[in-house]
Amino acid sequence: MDRQKVKISVRNLVEFILRSGDIDNRIAAQDKDAMQMGAKLHRKIQKRMGASYHPEVTLRRVVEFDTFDIQVEGRADGIIEEERICIDEIKGVFKDLERMEEPVPVHLAQAKCYACIYAREKELAEIDVQMTYCNMETEDIRRFRESYKADELEEWFMDLMHRYEKWARFQIEWREERNASVKQVEFPYDYRKGQRELVSSVYRTILRKKKLFIQAPTGTGKTLATVFPAVKAVGEGLGEKIFYLTAKTITRTAAAGAFNTLKEQGLKYKVITLTAKEKICFCDKAECNPEYCSYAKGHFDRVNDAVYELITGQDAVTRSVLEEQAEKWQVCPFELGLDTAIWMDAVICDYNYVFDPNAHLKRFFGEGVKGEYLFLIDEAHNLVERGREMYSASLCKEEILRVKRQVKHIDVRLTKRLEECNRQLLELKRNCDGVTVLDSVMHIYLKLLSLMAEMERFLEDYKQFAEREDVLKLYFEVRMFITVYEKLDENYLIYAELAKDGEFFLRLFCVNPAVNLKEYIEKGNSTILFSATLLPIQYYKELLSTEKDDYAVYAETVFEESQSRLLLGTDVSTRYTMRGETMYRRYAEYLYEMASAKEGNYMSFFPSYHFLEQVYDAFVELADRKQSASEGREEYNVGQIECLVQAPYMSEEAREIFLEGFEEEREGSLMGFCVMGGVFSEGIDLAKERLIGAVIVGTGLPQVCLERELLKNYFDARGQNGFDYAYVYPGMNKVQQSAGRVIRTEEDRGVILLLDERFREARYRNTFPREWKGIQYCNIHNVRDQIQSFWSGSSVK
Repeated sequence: MDRQKVKISVRNLVEFILRSGDIDNRIAAQDKDAMQMGAKLHRKIQKRMGASYHPEVTLRRVVEFDTFDIQVEGRADGIIEEERICIDEIKGVFKDLERMEEPVPVHLAQAKCYACIYAREKELAEIDVQMTYCNMETEDIRRFRESYKADELEEWFMDLMHRYEKWARFQIEWREERNASVKQVEFPYDYRKGQRELVSSVYRTILRKKKLFIQAPTGTGKTLATVFPAVKAVGEGLGEKIFYLTAKTITRTAAAGAFNTLKEQGLKYKVITLTAKEKICFCDKAECNPEYCSYAKGHFDRVNDAVYELITGQDAVTRSVLEEQAEKWQVCPFELGLDTAIWMDAVICDYNYVFDPNAHLKRFFGEGVKGEYLFLIDEAHNLVERGREMYSASLCKEEILRVKRQVKHIDVRLTKRLEECNRQLLELKRNCDGVTVLDSVMHIYLKLLSLMAEMERFLEDYKQFAEREDVLKLYFEVRMFITVYEKLDENYLIYAELAKDGEFFLRLFCVNPAVNLKEYIEKGNSTILFSATLLPIQYYKELLSTEKDDYAVYAETVFEESQSRLLLGTDVSTRYTMRGETMYRRYAEYLYEMASAKEGNYMSFFPSYHFLEQVYDAFVELADRKQSASEGREEYNVGQIECLVQAPYMSEEAREIFLEGFEEEREGSLMGFCVMGGVFSEGIDLAKERLIGAVIVGTGLPQVCLERELLKNYFDARGQNGFDYAYVYPGMNKVQQSAGRVIRTEEDRGVILLLDERFREARYRNTFPREWKGIQYCNIHNVRDQIQSFWSGSSVK
């Protein structure tokens, strides 16, 4: 039989075993060698080194233990074959090389591992190790070289391996236990209509290492229908780790529930749900340094023991579990979660942990890292806009000027660099009449490289500077700008914008995120993208994938047509030219007619807070008038209609209170006033009597703005319908999401009322899901009859 094998990269091994000390965000040094620029610099240095220099040499060593092997592998940047053999490790940095007294310990450890592996392979008695540091702005180089005896390296290396042994043993033993349990698991329920086919499609996609887009109407059980085949695939060796990615917290709860359902059959599966740093941090603000936070002090001295205890004692790692363990070991709960995720079978987290170049988990998605990952991307329609945000960057001239003024009496060198950047942006500002699309900003990029080096030095030198936070904020913005600049291609627009308040911005706008997403998707085996609103499918395939042969399926709805009635009000419009008190009152009348036709809970969704407020005021006035007129006339007295109104920037507590209103027993009706695309239009479940109707006011089109117009022009120039790409498709997605709140289970019944005459136009009708084929027209005069006929089970022509 083949011996079990655990693989680990040289870099991950040394960074994991040898870390120690504090978390300290005051030290600005970042993993710059992972940037694309660092890779270019590597190649440039390697080419200069002559015939005796062999670049990018893959090295591998298998260390045998009693019942398993550990395979350590990586690529040495260079091997110099001269009189003395030398391993060369290149690191690109921004810091002043003259200030470096010795190599960074973890960098040197990486090179020593390569030296040990190579010396053993070639039976060398001695070998040299050279650390080559290169300043990425000036391209100056500083080298540190030292000789090592092979037996000393061997002893040092084997000590590392023995320290890693218990972690590898855990992996091997847990994997066997997990895979044995997977074989026993069956789909936990009777398959709903079309669900078996959905499960099969997911499994086949994973088997073939492809991507699958799933349009799955509400009720198809898409969470379990994706999790179950993915778990089965892991048990059969088709993947090693599941990443369940979501855009909203509430869908993470559903994902965790799917794994728990399978565990009821005896599935052994370690699942972690990651929580954002700001939410899980024990301190008032996430200030990660040992002077501010006691959990940051000595964190790395204790965290490995905390992780090992956690993974050997818990299978479901939730926020509360992480907080309890972090308190016990006095470590950062956020960092504890990230480290624990390495040993989990499934990670439930936000998109940014995988795709965001600033926030992704470097342990899984860093430069040169790949894995047997299976990506399950829930509510995938959100990934278009999130992708654009993650891969775009901007600089504000006034922010640079503000930081310059803060440091000018403290640091001459940084002040000079800030002034150079400010001058270049000022020149662009003088030539900008509102908005200017640019072909290149290479000259600014080069100045930013110089600025980056000085900011890094400043942040290391001035840890107690009063306005340090402002400098650090600008530092991250500059770093992001540089990172994004190096990704620029035909999927980007560069433009300058002079805002109404006089501030000037230079922006790198990612129009189509598909290429950038591909960089991370390719680090795994297979990707499943699913949503109840992934129409038109071609739009999402184009903006989320670069492949032409991706699979796509349209899952059948499990609901009967008789469960809902879809009405289209044809005598109202949200067009700007039609807005006014008369139209707002007409919308209010529709809401009143719906709430009066049958007592129950309703939600109405509006294109903006302003529109919501206008209709709400008209509704309250109308309801009061109707109530007064109906007193003493039993046939018209429908009872009080209560209102709940969504406010901008609601806290989590305020959201919970809002939704609790739909749980209460009451006489009369409840009308919730919400905003399309907001927190209540997606991902909430109000089943059965908790919600029996939704009113969708308008087509959901985003407001006309600069970036929407740039999108429109970009797609028009490529022969596509730019208005549809920039406005119609994103708008109609919000409409479908809002409408999807009504019918959530097979016991639900309800009415969906679309209110805008534009819904009759072909460009909007073409985006309707199949389930909307039974739509009926209405107007303010017959809408109540239409609704009442639905509830009574009769039909009205």
